[in-house]
Amino acid sequence: MKKLSLIAAAVAILATPLSALAESDVNTVAGPNSTASAKLDFTVVIPRVLFLQVGTGTNLADNTAVDLLTFTVPAASLGNGIDIVPTSPTVTAGAVTVRVFGNNGNISLTTTSPGAMTNATADTLPWSEIVVTATAAAVPAAGYLGAVIPHPPIPAAAGTSAASTITATNKVVRQEGVWTFAYDNTVGYAAGTYGTSTNNGRLTYTATLP
Repeated sequence: MKKLSLIAAAVAILATPLSALAESDVNTVAGPNSTASAKLDFTVVIPRVLFLQVGTGTNLADNTAVDLLTFTVPAASLGNGIDIVPTSPTVTAGAVTVRVFGNNGNISLTTTSPGAMTNATADTLPWSEIVVTATAAAVPAAGYLGAVIPHPPIPAAAGTSAASTITATNKVVRQEGVWTFAYDNTVGYAAGTYGTSTNNGRLTYTATLP
């Protein structure tokens, strides 16, 4: 019976994963200033992250809702060159929050345009009538740096713009800015509702991490 117990104990030791056997050191020297030492290894795994938020949303979470900016031009102000701020309920006075987070170097940002906005009768309104002012977020979210994030140019025709660059520090970009949009109102255009997602009124922003 004792022999069987010893065999069982040996099998149990062999079955123990090597990773569970931490280093140890026994010092049998009797005397002052005796020492024993053991080492411990550490590994930290940092995931590669790329996050872009334009408008309302939750930090570091997917959100499929798209904010809408609606510019309503008063008849008496048509084409007078005075900027019109949005009346949209989802964004206050055209100020759109922009958050960018990446951890592998500089981030490039582009704008893709579907071409000039149209209305129900195929009249057109160019994207040059939409002006953007970039400023730093006054009170950025926790962990973010308030910074001016350059708005990439909006292509007049269908296509993707040249990229603006957000410079990383120690390979990390974690910035929050504000893009404030206005309708430039430089020309009197034909009556109608231009844009919306069905009439070329949606811009797509793309962040790229090397």
